[in-house]
Amino acid sequence: MTAKRATLADVARRAGTSTAVVSYVLNDGPRPVSATTRARVVAALNELDYRPDRAARALRRSRRWRHIGLLVPDVRMPLFGTLVGQIELAARDRDHLTLIGNTGYDPERELEFASAFSDSGIEGLIVVGGANGRATAELCRQERIPIVWVHNNRDGADVDVVGADHVHAGALATAHLTDPHGRDAIVFVGGFTAAEVAHGDRETVAQRYAGYSSTVGDQHAQRIPTDLTPAGAYRAVRDYLSTHPAPNGMVVGTYAQTAATLRAVAEAGLRIPHDISVVGFDANPADTYAPITLTAVQQPLEVIARTALSRVLDPAGTRTDAPPRIDIHLAAGETCGCVR
Repeated sequence: MTAKRATLADVARRAGTSTAVVSYVLNDGPRPVSATTRARVVAALNELDYRPDRAARALRRSRRWRHIGLLVPDVRMPLFGTLVGQIELAARDRDHLTLIGNTGYDPERELEFASAFSDSGIEGLIVVGGANGRATAELCRQERIPIVWVHNNRDGADVDVVGADHVHAGALATAHLTDPHGRDAIVFVGGFTAAEVAHGDRETVAQRYAGYSSTVGDQHAQRIPTDLTPAGAYRAVRDYLSTHPAPNGMVVGTYAQTAATLRAVAEAGLRIPHDISVVGFDANPADTYAPITLTAVQQPLEVIARTALSRVLDPAGTRTDAPPRIDIHLAAGETCGCVR
């Protein structure tokens, strides 16, 4: 059991004064308090380990901050970290603070965070890369908390997702290699089955692979399966290049695998982009001083963040049922050969 929390009345009794005087000490006014009385109050506060009731204090403020919950697979990853930053900024513009939980694509952890955030009184929940869609959606339905999914939803809950068309993204990345650069032996790097990927964005990779395959044709599609980690990508690409004829193009399914893939290609004695042109996804805009810049299909993360936030905070009558289309674009870098 949790010990009873000390109140202003408890402190006042211990200090031998009134609750008003205790409040004056805590708030440094509005009325003066003698040094002797202040010392007694401070001693009582320390002895009772008094902590202000912050929820009650918030009710008295002229500006009341509300809260939203935000669940992401891993805030350390550039894509998710940037998205968190954009959502946090957009939420502050609307007088909301953001509670953030890292799920690690763990279904149980996702539900634990959602339940804890619900108990704290969030106004809405944004789930990026959901791993427990049905259970999390049911919890929010019972608690009457608006919820929106961003990027992807593993558990297949019947909801719309705010995010890019990843099949189109895969096709766009591949077409950039086939048309401007004339690459005709293109391999896709990434895994998307449960056996290949324990924790990772396998749904997005599967959709990007479908776009790649539709562009090169099923009979020409080649894939290097990985577990979506940098180490896994490095090993898989290294082993593939040591046992297969070298392709002249690569589509790397996630940004997290890109640096490892480029290193494995270089260690195989192949030059980028002369021997192999490479296109990836979601390049980190801050990583402009790498030895070679990545050509990548980019998502407008600010648009995604504001769209997701509006769908949990705006009344249902002020928006359409389906989220708007999120446009993507290809940003040329050095790995494909467009930029010197």
